[in-house]
Amino acid sequence: MAPVFLLTAIATLINALNIRLGRGIDRRRLILGRVRGNAGLRSDDDRAELGLLARRIRLIYFSLLAAGLGGLLICLVVAGAFVGALMAVDLSKLVAVFFTLAMLAIVACLGMFLREVYLAVSGGSHRIP
Repeated sequence: MAPVFLLTAIATLINALNIRLGRGIDRRRLILGRVRGNAGLRSDDDRAELGLLARRIRLIYFSLLAAGLGGLLICLVVAGAFVGALMAVDLSKLVAVFFTLAMLAIVACLGMFLREVYLAVSGGSHRIP
């Protein structure tokens, strides 16, 4: 049962990452629209923010990729457990490998997510001058 609950947690994580990705893309569009309207970058601040947004978007994308891989591996864990039980085959080692790989993917996902949050908080766009 635990892997099924883990799938719910992964789905919630993917949803949160998807929202952050959308916000990053919307912010990039806003800056690029402002740049096009002014016939060029207004300042080094625009360049710096676009660079930071590119890094954050890339981190979120790879975090989503790792979360999706973790979810897929958890599905393989559940399928392996059922197939092993129904066919009276010992798939415990294979299930353990899939579960370990899923945990590594989720750890990678959370690590990249935390790095993206750090970049968002440490970026200069929200600081008071």
